[in-house]
Amino acid sequence: MADKYPSVAYFCMEYGLDHRMPLYAGGLGILAGDILKQAHDDQLPLVGVGILWRQGYTWQRLGANGQPYDSYPNYDEIKEWLVDTGVTVRVDVRGRPVRCRVWKTEAFGNAPLFLLDTNLPENEDRWITGQLYGGFEEDRLAQEIVLGVGGVRALQGLGIRPDLYHFNEGHAVLAGLELIRQKMRREEISFHRAWQLVRRQIVFTTHTPVREGNESHRYTALGYTGADLGFTHWQLERLGGAPFNMTVAGLRLSTLANAVSQLHAQTARRMWQDVKEAAPIRAITNGVHLPTWQDRSIAGIPRPLDPEAVWSVHQVLKEQLIDFVADRTGTRLLPDRLLVGFGRRAAPYKRSDLIFHRPEVIDPLLAERKVQFVFSGKAHPLDDVGKDIVARMAEMARRYPQAVAFLENYDMEVAARMTRGADVWLNNPRRPLEASGTSGMKAAANGVLNLSILDGWWPEACQHGRNGWQFGDGYEGDGQDERDLDALYKVLLNEVIPVYYDHPARWKQMMVNAIELAQPFSTHRMLEQYYTDLYEPALREGMHAGPIPENQLAGSQHE
Repeated sequence: MADKYPSVAYFCMEYGLDHRMPLYAGGLGILAGDILKQAHDDQLPLVGVGILWRQGYTWQRLGANGQPYDSYPNYDEIKEWLVDTGVTVRVDVRGRPVRCRVWKTEAFGNAPLFLLDTNLPENEDRWITGQLYGGFEEDRLAQEIVLGVGGVRALQGLGIRPDLYHFNEGHAVLAGLELIRQKMRREEISFHRAWQLVRRQIVFTTHTPVREGNESHRYTALGYTGADLGFTHWQLERLGGAPFNMTVAGLRLSTLANAVSQLHAQTARRMWQDVKEAAPIRAITNGVHLPTWQDRSIAGIPRPLDPEAVWSVHQVLKEQLIDFVADRTGTRLLPDRLLVGFGRRAAPYKRSDLIFHRPEVIDPLLAERKVQFVFSGKAHPLDDVGKDIVARMAEMARRYPQAVAFLENYDMEVAARMTRGADVWLNNPRRPLEASGTSGMKAAANGVLNLSILDGWWPEACQHGRNGWQFGDGYEGDGQDERDLDALYKVLLNEVIPVYYDHPARWKQMMVNAIELAQPFSTHRMLEQYYTDLYEPALREGMHAGPIPENQLAGSQHE
């Protein structure tokens, strides 16, 4: 099967393969891990390139004062799941050589993950692969040199010559610069010609739907760290603008790009419409790896699904979540009461505490235990605003100890428990700031009903009152918080709660309808679409691009 498909090298800063391998921070890494696992399942010729983080992302707990604190244990045991390839490559950071050992995951056969590691005795800069997203601008650039430049050289050292390079977010764009640099030297051609030839081998995925949230760097930092790879300021500005924007560079380095939902594609095209020579942005909605995220007991129910069988299995999963919450927090929730889950990265636009904004509405529901909540979330270690959000969630759990629980240190294990055992999955970011929202897909695959604004993937899936609910009607603009809060309470009080308690047959059928969303929003569908809508068209476009016009090859006097 693999012979029919182009081979792809997939670059990402983080990978969520298993909660025991904390090489991920959040949704970006979980997606990357799901893609690798699905490529293995489908026998597709795709390899991953990433970094072996010794301390991973932050291990975040609550202190006695209710504020989260961060710690960074070493995860050297990760190497038990890895094989040393015997390949070591060199990159240069701040004028010093840095050796990168290349490790390989054993588990995925045709879709291995290659991880670069600078924690070697001969390196003065062993720290580079210490903490995922740790440090400041120069630390990030050093990590991106390892990922991008080191990743290209690692593949070459392993004898892997992919048909395409896929950059998942802007962290990997230095790989494109390295490919241009090599082509210029090898073929003795201009920067512009090398750029136009290299981009025919690159595709790019953009995720962040807020322009200010897309990573950019000062040119002094690029030069100091060596991330400029010897290119002139003018050449770099042609790619990334000034300051050097990693997403802009990704769009200009690639033949085709994709956003991660239909709505996100509209947002991304609008955001980057002024970027000349950018790749067209296509819409390929994310999916989830069902063997990872759909509980086996749900997957094992005979088809067509019997609503009573689905309900019976769900109650077992709900009891398991309740036990998990009790073990972690001491709070014992009730299995016969509506249980709402909310698990998100702690960022202001996700509005984690929106449901609590009107105590006169929510307090009686919590006092009667008509509704129960399980929250979880983790803030970036340098984000004090995000940490305040975590602290507020924890405060809600202390304020309503019988009906609200907060699970610390949000990770893959917590996410799996919550998206299997909750009755409802709540999502209320400010539209249109949720690029995709794969946690809702995981919930639906287990029969958990989404209660969400129309953002990310949900506009493509929602059949209101049939497989979940929407609120807010897709409104964007002034007063969105108040309008969405009004709509949230209206749907919760007038539809969700009455259906759960008064119309159990309808609720059970809605669970069946939600599970039917699993295949359309799986990584199996997503990878099929990657090949048909991104990889194969990119190669065709590259093959049929023809010679580059002479007036373009002449470039500029700066070349």
